Amino acid sequence: MDDETLKKYAYVSISSYRAKAVKALKDEDKIPSVIARDSGIRINHISKVLKELKDCDVAVCLNEEDRKNRVYRLTDLGQEIADNLD
Repeated sequence: MDDETLKKYAYVSISSYRAKAVKALKDEDKIPSVIARDSGIRINHISKVLKELKDCDVAVCLNEEDRKNRVYRLTDLGQEIADNLD
């Protein structure tokens, strides 16, 4: 891992919510309610967690213009972080 990736890995791993959300997104694209269910995070916290992951380029929203059922996916950086979280 390079230094920048290591910083982002540390940012994700120090928050149990961010780490759980990344693990939930590891294998497939999901909507927030499914991420919440799979990660055990309450739905009212998921939007903040997903915003944090988007801001640090770990996750991306595939249909940002939609109001409901936005689909999230890990970036290549996010996938590398998810592989190292296990």
